[in-house]
Amino acid sequence: MISHYDYLQLSGIQHFVFCRRQWALIFIENQWADNLRTVEGTLLHEKAHDPTSDEKRKDIIIVRGMPIKSDKLRITGICDVVEFIADENGIHINNYEGKYKVYPIEYKRGEPKENEADILQLVAQAICLEEMLCCSINEGAIYYGKTRRRQKVQITDSLRNSTTRFFKEMHEYTQRQYTPKVKPTKSCNACSLKNICLPKLMKSKSVKDYIANHIADEKA
Repeated sequence: MISHYDYLQLSGIQHFVFCRRQWALIFIENQWADNLRTVEGTLLHEKAHDPTSDEKRKDIIIVRGMPIKSDKLRITGICDVVEFIADENGIHINNYEGKYKVYPIEYKRGEPKENEADILQLVAQAICLEEMLCCSINEGAIYYGKTRRRQKVQITDSLRNSTTRFFKEMHEYTQRQYTPKVKPTKSCNACSLKNICLPKLMKSKSVKDYIANHIADEKA
């Protein structure tokens, strides 16, 4: 029997794709540290998640901060914005006439990334919405605060498979309570957890050796 404790946070996939160690430090070891990027991102999401600002514009119903989950992937999360757009091939929405297609939109503070971290987070949202609303979603968008533009994303089978594979690996790490080591890169400099992660420590042969060397330095 599956309990809610077996469910992962959907937003974790963007951390996992960026760096498996960063994800484990946050979601397994419960460690966190803010920097300018994380603070700006939090402020942007707080605005997008405001449930009191739901509205209807002509043929579009805009819902903010919508809770979602997938029993198949065992994940839960919140959609920044979901637009329900009038479409005769769509689904019925309670208290509204007509049919609507479902269009998820994820908000990010920066600009499009070289990796698929943001895209796979959006795909995970689409999978949740499809499961909850019994619909099909073939497109969504990511709004980037720096460019102030939406980037359309096609929800392909390939992206769905990648998303499923990543969450499977995340569940395995969680079950083992495993925090992996990674090879430090230039991306570490922009990580809010760089002082917690201690990439120099990872290069040491062992924690015991690191502590011994540190004590020796203090006595010198």
